[in-house]
Amino acid sequence: MRPTRPRDLLAVALVTAVLANLIFRLTYGALPPFPVLAGATLGVLGIAEAISGNILRARIRRRPGTEPVQPLVAARAVLVAKASALAGAIMAGVWAGLLAHVVPRAGEVTAAASDSISGASGSCARSGWSVARCGWSTAAAPRTSPRTTRTGDTGRETRPSRSPPVGSPA
Repeated sequence: MRPTRPRDLLAVALVTAVLANLIFRLTYGALPPFPVLAGATLGVLGIAEAISGNILRARIRRRPGTEPVQPLVAARAVLVAKASALAGAIMAGVWAGLLAHVVPRAGEVTAAASDSISGASGSCARSGWSVARCGWSTAAAPRTSPRTTRTGDTGRETRPSRSPPVGSPA
């Protein structure tokens, strides 16, 4: 698994923004008004994931006072981080698509003015979450050599020798 690249998330957000803008242009009149704090729930979720991610990063880096993390737990956490970054990019694109539709109409349509505030709060919360998750998943991905193993009680890293096994022809 490779680290999440910000340019990939940006591409997803831009494509989603264009598609969302087209959908909002076609269906905006039939939609109910957006709650002002619509994006706040996802922002709170992002804060919780960032806190748990920092705790897990300390465990992965084996900082003093932390217990080592099981490899499967680390793999699951990286998977959640990558999925969260993608979800953040998609939602940031949706909010940006909404803003691109309602901001120009905010002066003439009352609902558009209200939805502009909702879109701004949702976009800020979602974009911040996406950036935080992308940075965490990039930093938290274990970067050890595939040939490096931990042995014994010493915790020192050892590398397998390149010499042929004993008893085999050279």
